[in-house]
Amino acid sequence: MGLKAGIVGLPNVGKSTLFNAVSNSAKAQASNYRFCTIEPNVGLVDVPDSRMDKLAELVVPDRIVPTQIEIVDIAGLVKGASKGEGLGNKFLANIREVDAIIHVIRCFEDENVLREEGAINPVSDKEIIDTELQLKDLDTVEKKIQRIEKQARVGDAKAKAELEVLVKCKAHLEQGKSIRGLDLNSAELDLIQDSFFLTQKKVLYVANVDEASMHTGNKYSEALIAAVKDEGAEVIVMNNSIEAQISEMEDPDDKALFMDEYKMTEPALNRLIRTTYHLLDLQTYFTAGVQEVRAWTFHKGWKAPQCAGVIHTDFEKGFIKAEVISYDDYVNYKTEAACREAGKLRIEGKEYLVKDGDVMHFRFNV
Repeated sequence: MGLKAGIVGLPNVGKSTLFNAVSNSAKAQASNYRFCTIEPNVGLVDVPDSRMDKLAELVVPDRIVPTQIEIVDIAGLVKGASKGEGLGNKFLANIREVDAIIHVIRCFEDENVLREEGAINPVSDKEIIDTELQLKDLDTVEKKIQRIEKQARVGDAKAKAELEVLVKCKAHLEQGKSIRGLDLNSAELDLIQDSFFLTQKKVLYVANVDEASMHTGNKYSEALIAAVKDEGAEVIVMNNSIEAQISEMEDPDDKALFMDEYKMTEPALNRLIRTTYHLLDLQTYFTAGVQEVRAWTFHKGWKAPQCAGVIHTDFEKGFIKAEVISYDDYVNYKTEAACREAGKLRIEGKEYLVKDGDVMHFRFNV
């Protein structure tokens, strides 16, 4: 679907270590150097879903295909990035291209890991990134206002409406606040859609803590959670190095033993990936047959023909109807035939809003 999340943060906070852990297809060179990641690394990440595993257990297919999201490791931002400092223009352009931000913040002490910003201060670190993105957005909004003021003055109704929203955004940014915290209605959001504001993107915070704090958090992660409370943003507390070690283990028994040693029921990465997936307003439907059980990604609120188009555009063009079984019914009755017999297989048309977890089969004609 082309949606992607970008991992951002100051240099040496554990971004590339996190990326190494989540990515199946690329490994960033995680080193203790300020601009270790300059070209963004891109990786496709499987979205963990216990429902797919359960369906596979029931169907026993030849193969299982999870859905994926794209994760981009963006180089470390520094103070002054909005003015081009530290390859700032390139970094900001990379952020502009992602749909959501995973903001990694250092919440651990280690004298062996370089830190130019002084004492550990997660709130200050967050604000450095926020400020750079806000300054870039302020520059964008001021230029946009200059361009459309003339159109608004001569009576262009759309330009006038857009100008009102832009002025509102400018005032908000000048207060040191991000646009995602501004209460805009859907019509106002549509008017500024082509401005691609950086601070409008949804954010998930990762508090990278030391081993001793991976289950409980620490004073640094607590300070971060308090600082983002008004944003309504989620903070995931984890130890990126431990997660990277788990991801490198190929033997399931070794992995289980390692996690048991650290009293983990699942990698924290699974929660991070699932949260990022939902942050992008993505949901999953399944197709289940003896050849494969497969997860398919769709946008929340999509109708059946759009979801069919995820498999192939012909499915959407020639959509006739969809056979739908809810996930709970499938698990309860255990086979498609039993669901059909019990009246749990529904025939839905073009207006059906697909639900997260639906097990579907599409009928089409082209």
